[in-house]
Amino acid sequence: MTQLTEEIRQALKDALGPKGWSEDASELAPHVEDWRGRYQGSTPILLKPGSTEDVSAAVRICAEAGIAITPQGGNTSLCGAATPQGEVLISLKRMTRVREMDIGNDSMTVEAGCVLENLQNIAADADRLFPLALGSQGSAMIGGLISTNAGGVQVLRYGMTRELVLGLEAVLPDGTIWSGLTGLRKDNTGYDLKQLLIGAEGTLGIITAATLKLFPRPARTELAFVGMDSVGDAVTFLGLAKRLSGNAVTAFEILPRIALERVLEHVPGTRDPLESEQAWYVLCELSFGRADGARETLEEALGEGFEQGLIKDGAIAENETQARDFWRLRESIAEAERAYGRSVKHDVSIPVSRMAEFIERGSARVTQAYPDAVVFCFGHVGDGNVHFNFASPSPGQAEEFMAHAAGISGIVYDTVAEFDGSISAEHGIGILKREELASRKPVDVKVMRAIKSALDPKGIMNPRVLLG
Repeated sequence: MTQLTEEIRQALKDALGPKGWSEDASELAPHVEDWRGRYQGSTPILLKPGSTEDVSAAVRICAEAGIAITPQGGNTSLCGAATPQGEVLISLKRMTRVREMDIGNDSMTVEAGCVLENLQNIAADADRLFPLALGSQGSAMIGGLISTNAGGVQVLRYGMTRELVLGLEAVLPDGTIWSGLTGLRKDNTGYDLKQLLIGAEGTLGIITAATLKLFPRPARTELAFVGMDSVGDAVTFLGLAKRLSGNAVTAFEILPRIALERVLEHVPGTRDPLESEQAWYVLCELSFGRADGARETLEEALGEGFEQGLIKDGAIAENETQARDFWRLRESIAEAERAYGRSVKHDVSIPVSRMAEFIERGSARVTQAYPDAVVFCFGHVGDGNVHFNFASPSPGQAEEFMAHAAGISGIVYDTVAEFDGSISAEHGIGILKREELASRKPVDVKVMRAIKSALDPKGIMNPRVLLG
């Protein structure tokens, strides 16, 4: 790939103006390390375009010279997809306009640098719901979330990010602006081009704006924290809750006792909602269009769960503060896991009906091969996504334990394949899983390379990511 010359560097500066670039080491530093601290990178220059036209100008200059580009949103990628390794870094953080709110169409058009939590609040101010919700929503930007097809805790009810996008605007690898912004629910005019860009991790272009779906705000949301003996009981209770609520289950999260204990130990202000200790816990959230009967529906589901022996203990959030406390236990797991030490992480997807079998078989295989491994399994079981992690037995053994990461992951991914699952449910591929993807899905990768070659013949867009 061509090196950045002083002439090209100056051309980029001139095109974006004094606010549109930085070479200051202190400003570059947070942009060249990933959120988990796994990847440390570098960039010769940080570009900060303020408009789609700025992005187009910068990409055109780089394309003509064959200069590689790494696009970046909030830098919350968990697989190294946004960490530059010498490429020109284009941050969308200045592009934060809400271009349109169309309440009659239940849609809003926003720029790529908008932070997710801000969009949730803007939608709420208009008495609407934008349902994408995840732990990094206070810093994650919508462009990056679309580029990685992010998941989150409400996929069960509303789907992945790609199901929340009506239209996109993007700058293609030659600098061309493609405008596919539309609020249409139906548009049957050939290839759905936006779907190529969603989940492509910046390898086919840079998303600059999106038209997003909005939904009516629930009139009432009810949340329960319940204890159970097994994952199988949790899956059975999920079916029961969906049936009794008329499919009103918004979120269904599972965590083991060890995860709760780590949260209680490492996250100040947290407490166990239940009087008894259980092997597994579930956060079950129901959302309703009408407030009448909402609490009674949840109570009925819990009552039947107790009668069938599925639930051993439980509590219903009595107010918003208690609901936030319940959710904090789930959302703080990654923080607590990191505070304790290092772990080998996997973001996998399995058919919900086979989740219990997968966790049992996968855990047994890993611990048989590596007896010191501590199973640390939690996640969005309602949509078949589980974060199937294995931690070191103690913080002091972290480095020794991490030497077995490849072996542990090999066992996990082999087991995933037996269940016709996916090695990436919501985190993407990035750098972390590209070799695994290439070895396990060679035909898929061949087709993706053909698409990449057609749209990005010079291979300048995020060249290390996804396909390598």
